[in-house]
Amino acid sequence: MKPPEVALRGLVLQWIDRAAKDLDAAEHLGRQPDRFQYIIAFHCQQAVEKYLKAVLVWRQIEFPKTHDIRKLLNALETPEPQLAEALGDADVLTPFGVEGRYPGDAPELLLGGEYGVLDIARRVRNGVMSRLAQYLESG
Repeated sequence: MKPPEVALRGLVLQWIDRAAKDLDAAEHLGRQPDRFQYIIAFHCQQAVEKYLKAVLVWRQIEFPKTHDIRKLLNALETPEPQLAEALGDADVLTPFGVEGRYPGDAPELLLGGEYGVLDIARRVRNGVMSRLAQYLESG
């Protein structure tokens, strides 16, 4: 059996790996933004959600099964107030997590908007990875 700290670190790394794969998919699809606009936004939302959940796992804060970025940011406010504030605008991605997957329910994303969602997702990744860097390097 793994010591608790090793198991925790492994779980954090799993969340980060999944988030990175979602962001990689969004960036790859970004080469054809007119064709994959909403799929890009979906994967950006998923990446942000998973990066935030990685921090919550690291901080050992339980969170509900949710795609709501605002709820995740609110859960981060006490242990990571600066990070939560810096990434506060990422909640604009929430509608692309579920609603954006079905015709007629998709939130509006104007052509070119995929670059904005990619920027948000990259900023979240950078903020989270910067915050977790020392923790991840120590293991």
